[in-house]
Amino acid sequence: MRKLVIAISMLALAASAAFADPILDRQALMKERGKIVGGLAKVVKGEEPFDAAAVLTQLRAVQANAEKFDVEALFPKGSDAGDTTAAPKIWEDMAGFKAAEDKYLSDVKAAVAAAPGDVDALKAQVGVLGSNCGACHQSYRVKKG
Repeated sequence: MRKLVIAISMLALAASAAFADPILDRQALMKERGKIVGGLAKVVKGEEPFDAAAVLTQLRAVQANAEKFDVEALFPKGSDAGDTTAAPKIWEDMAGFKAAEDKYLSDVKAAVAAAPGDVDALKAQVGVLGSNCGACHQSYRVKKG
């Protein structure tokens, strides 16, 4: 009986995962990422005071977000149609797209490991992360309007 309950639970979990919408899932992750990085940008711009503990918490949140970004699950074949700004180049150059996301994750991990002690150090780190975002958007995102 116990094995049957476990098997049914696993099937239900698999079925719910199969119905997940990769477009909505990736959009949610990117919105979350933008919100977190936006908070760091406010500190860099002097709109918010520098607080080393708060900055480290935000950097860790960016890392957790980046670690959830599973390219294969979020960009399966067929998810290029619909309400998305994902460029066709993603599916044409999946290896390059994965490499861009891997570089971003690596740079985020480096930022967490070398937690900035002041706003100037944070500026340098946000500059690197922003450069990653810009390069990826330039190559793999369709501009709106």
